[in-house]
Amino acid sequence: MPAQGDKRACSEEAAVRLGHRFRDPSLIEAAFTHPSCGGRATYQRLEFLGDRVLGLVVAAWLYESFPEEPEGKLNRRFTALVRRETLAQVATEIGLGAFIRTSDASAGARDILTPAVLADVCEAVIGALYLDAGLAAAERFVKVHWRIHFEEGAEAYRDAKTALQEWVQGRGLPLPDYRLVGRTGPDHAPEFEIAVRVANEGEARAKGPSKRIAEQAAASAMLKRLQAKGTGAS
Repeated sequence: MPAQGDKRACSEEAAVRLGHRFRDPSLIEAAFTHPSCGGRATYQRLEFLGDRVLGLVVAAWLYESFPEEPEGKLNRRFTALVRRETLAQVATEIGLGAFIRTSDASAGARDILTPAVLADVCEAVIGALYLDAGLAAAERFVKVHWRIHFEEGAEAYRDAKTALQEWVQGRGLPLPDYRLVGRTGPDHAPEFEIAVRVANEGEARAKGPSKRIAEQAAASAMLKRLQAKGTGAS
């Protein structure tokens, strides 16, 4: 693996990994540059663009692939495919973390590479592909690396929070109540603790690198408790 400071070597290896040789290498260099490095050329602006491009590609893909499905089910599929957990998983599967450049002065530089950062970089890569070669290049990347997630089936798209919500609604109970219990860790690698309470079933807690991930983990913990009692969603 090239050293973090070797931009040309990183760009060349990234081109092989991504299946795209950039006409403007500065785009992919920025996509892999963490804000801790300072300067304007970091992944943040590309992440903003990539998020919108991913949404368009996935929405069109679902619309064309499931012509008989109602909007509600399409929206659940869409949410699962563009959520940060999926983005971080795709980034891990491709090995994008190996290319991310952080400041040498950052304490625990590699500890910065949380799931949230991997998700951001994955979106930035999509933005960089779009700017370098248009929507077709971004769409090709998404359809290659999201294919397995796309084909997992309808039940795979029901995340833990959705499953828990459906469980309480099916029993006429109030919606689950999520609250932030605590936050620890430095700004570049925070850890959030979330508690979820379900009427008549008590409380479950879990931690994660973002509130969203911690909420999902807490919902999953509650579902496991319900399943252990024989009352949970399958």
